[in-house]
Amino acid sequence: MGARGGLELFSGEGAPTPLQGVDIRLTRPCAACTIETLEFDDASIKLQTHWIEREIQGELRRLVDTFPVVVLVGPRQVGKTSVAERALPGFGSVSLDLASLADLADRSPQTFLDRYPSPLLIDEVQYAPGLFRALKHAVEQRRGQNGLFVLTGSQSFPLMHAVSDSLAGRAAIVPLLGLSGGEWRAGCPAETSWRDFLWRGAWPALWADPDGRPTRDRWYQGYVATYLERDLRNVLNVGSLRDFERFLRVCAARTGQVLNISDMARDVGIAPATGRVWLSVLQAANLIVLLEPYHRSFGKRLAKSPKLHMTDSGLAAYLMGFQSAEALWTSPQAGALWESYVVGQWLRWRDWHHPSVNLWYWRDDAGHEVDLVVEADGKLHPIECKLAERPDASDLKGIDKLRRFYGDEALGSASVACPIGESYEVAKDTWVRSGWVAWEDV
Repeated sequence: MGARGGLELFSGEGAPTPLQGVDIRLTRPCAACTIETLEFDDASIKLQTHWIEREIQGELRRLVDTFPVVVLVGPRQVGKTSVAERALPGFGSVSLDLASLADLADRSPQTFLDRYPSPLLIDEVQYAPGLFRALKHAVEQRRGQNGLFVLTGSQSFPLMHAVSDSLAGRAAIVPLLGLSGGEWRAGCPAETSWRDFLWRGAWPALWADPDGRPTRDRWYQGYVATYLERDLRNVLNVGSLRDFERFLRVCAARTGQVLNISDMARDVGIAPATGRVWLSVLQAANLIVLLEPYHRSFGKRLAKSPKLHMTDSGLAAYLMGFQSAEALWTSPQAGALWESYVVGQWLRWRDWHHPSVNLWYWRDDAGHEVDLVVEADGKLHPIECKLAERPDASDLKGIDKLRRFYGDEALGSASVACPIGESYEVAKDTWVRSGWVAWEDV
């Protein structure tokens, strides 16, 4: 392999010899695509790659045309670098995962930028906090010019702190999670079931190569170990990695539930203050999201604590110990994981397409609840998440309570997200829809 994707093949010393009837399968460390086959004859080379198209690619190109800096943040292995390289083939690329490059960028940022000129994709940029002032200077020197730098990072708190200090008003920020349901369905074999997607998870590496992909359990084993041993030590000093892993598993077990940090800390045997710090670390890594309660209460008492959701159902299922999609789907935890999955689809929809939209949940003091409330254009669009394919009147109680609480004029369309294919109207202004993907007409 040559630099930046160049390919050289030799059958021996000296001049290359034509290869006939050879089928070679190569897999490269790419989160979203693989080289599948190279077929040779004496006249041509046929290259086939498997790439799962990402919804954000077009938006990324538009942002590069309108901002000098674009920042992609998300967990490791969701395909940030692969998406940027695919969408922006004219950009150079350098990763600060390599310690020597991170040290150069941090200690001698101008030398680094002279060596790697714009337009430039810088991967894992949070490892060089000293680079941001030089980036600010480079942007100011080329005022009015867009598409100079694309930055990626997997630890959003230190990255966002650096961006807000040096690049405020100059950078567009786009969160990136794993595959959406729509991306997965469009890019993977039709015979693969939705239930398998929920159990396996949305990480592109688990789907990119149908024949050569890693086993699900081994991949997650390595991912968790790498996160604990590498990223965690870079964020804070944890006395016991074993306790932190237990805390991560407690988060998975409580996905879809109202946050109770005291109970979670007690389950692990740590102080609540430590639990709050660790929770913020998981948020920084984009492995969890805290969905806040809708707060326009009109003086009535509503829930004040957020709901905890794992951002990937497959990672949650692995941490819970589920070894098959069938075991997961028939378990008591299936409903909570389904809710987190649906919330995750709407997070992607909001972050990738409609960043001005707000996402909430709603719960009153009597325990009536709506799992997800999409606030768009001054209207509330309630979404209940139910495993039943044919929800009944009892499944609509939360929506009915919300409607009475705020009035018909405050609400837009209401929906029940179920694991189905076709939508249908279940009551006036209330539809049962497929929760596998987010829909546009909220």
